[in-house]
Amino acid sequence: MHTRTFVAAAVGLGLITLSACGSSSAGQSSGDSRTVTLVSHDSWAVSKSVLADFEKQSGYKVRVLKSGDAGQAVNKALLTKDNPQGDVFFGVDNTLLSRALDNGLFQPYEAKGADTVRSAYRVDQDKHRVTPIDYGDICVNYDKAYFSKHKLTPPQSFDDLVKPAYKNLLVTENASTSSPGLGFLLGSAAKYGDGGWQDYWKKLKANGVKVVDGWEQAYNQEFSGSAGGKKAKADRPLVVSYASSPPAEVVFADPRPTTAPTGVSYGTCFRQIEYAGLLSNAKNTKGGKAFIDFLLGKEFQQDMPLNMFVYPVVEGAKVPKEFTEYGPAAKDPETMAPTKIAANRDQWVKSWTSLVLK
Repeated sequence: MHTRTFVAAAVGLGLITLSACGSSSAGQSSGDSRTVTLVSHDSWAVSKSVLADFEKQSGYKVRVLKSGDAGQAVNKALLTKDNPQGDVFFGVDNTLLSRALDNGLFQPYEAKGADTVRSAYRVDQDKHRVTPIDYGDICVNYDKAYFSKHKLTPPQSFDDLVKPAYKNLLVTENASTSSPGLGFLLGSAAKYGDGGWQDYWKKLKANGVKVVDGWEQAYNQEFSGSAGGKKAKADRPLVVSYASSPPAEVVFADPRPTTAPTGVSYGTCFRQIEYAGLLSNAKNTKGGKAFIDFLLGKEFQQDMPLNMFVYPVVEGAKVPKEFTEYGPAAKDPETMAPTKIAANRDQWVKSWTSLVLK
């Protein structure tokens, strides 16, 4: 997902990195290893004290391998599925889920606490190959100062973005290389239908939309409302990001502002759900199962929002006040069934690429 930890703004999901934290992988080859290896995208983050609680209670050490953004991480996991780099994968979302399931990336496991997940986020309930962990909304964000200065009302909907008033203001990510870029494409397809989304993108292109490779570049280098964008003298006051980006701008600012410098165009949102799964050829399945149980536990679910800037999926998990104040989830986001995404994604991305990038 986006690098909600904003390390680049003070984070960005760009380059492939492989970093390990926790203990080394000594003894990893045996099935009763005391090390659990998590494979994830660059946005993975958890409070040290929360992870330490899991290690203490379970007796397992956790090793983390980060593999670039969500798309890169999934592709790498598929390439290594016969001899996986770890036991658990976290961070495959609903836009890429079918690719992981169709290619046998995960083995079945019904997590303890699966019955506490809100019903809207449950999938694959006959096989339990993945467990929902969090959700977020991919939405256009706007730079409040720009729109105030130009006495212009920020766009509120997909329709607004193609109006002449917003010409050359929007930057988005490449749908073939970026999770939010793909989510924004799917949001437009959900809104305008199989036949209408291409016409919509022709209008967006004519209205000067700028496309860059990934979220980090779009948000921290091109978007004038972000802390990074201000430093880079960015000139695009509209960016495809997340509904939870405004609270991140507040949380990571020093001193903290009383209001978020950015806002969300809630009529442009697409709901993204992230899952974890036990990798098919995991060496330490017992430890992997314990770790997935931990991800669904209330301690992790309530720790997650201010670390990864996503919302918890379990009933009763509290959301921090920064979210309710500066970045509430969309009330009526665009959604799409995973089966429909599976049937159309690759063709849509191909059509989008020839339409928008050529």
